[in-house]
Amino acid sequence: MLIRWPSTVARHTLPNMNPPKNPPLAIAPEASPKPEAVQAIEAGLTAHAEKLGLKGDWAPKWILARDPSGAVQGGVRYLIVFDWLFVHWLWVAEAYRGGGVGSKLMEQAEAAAREQGCRGVYLDTFTFQAPRFYERRGYREFGRLENFPSGQSRIWFAKRL
Repeated sequence: MLIRWPSTVARHTLPNMNPPKNPPLAIAPEASPKPEAVQAIEAGLTAHAEKLGLKGDWAPKWILARDPSGAVQGGVRYLIVFDWLFVHWLWVAEAYRGGGVGSKLMEQAEAAAREQGCRGVYLDTFTFQAPRFYERRGYREFGRLENFPSGQSRIWFAKRL
């Protein structure tokens, strides 16, 4: 059955058609929100995405490079969300740079993404970091924010798997 609204009556003026009023919110910055607060936001985002049929795992994953004493000398922090790998952090201690550690970390993260059926990888870096490292690995720039920070640029890269 199709209901036609009279053109002279707006829906919001009909009885029982007003949306319920919500209590006011306290909006304030929090330097270290409690885990329950973070979980509430993650759950809300996940529920919304799932309604759209999108699969996402917002839990960060790590691959670490440790020396014989167990000290961390490098690592990659990444997420696998919506069939894409997002590299959030990649770091290698200065003493180990140029020795292939960064490449091995990226290879393992990309392998994990392939196992999960990911279509590609994206990340961001800065001009003072290692943009050429990513270019040598087949990444292509798709965005740039000039003068961020001052005198430098932030660069977004992507690569299909």
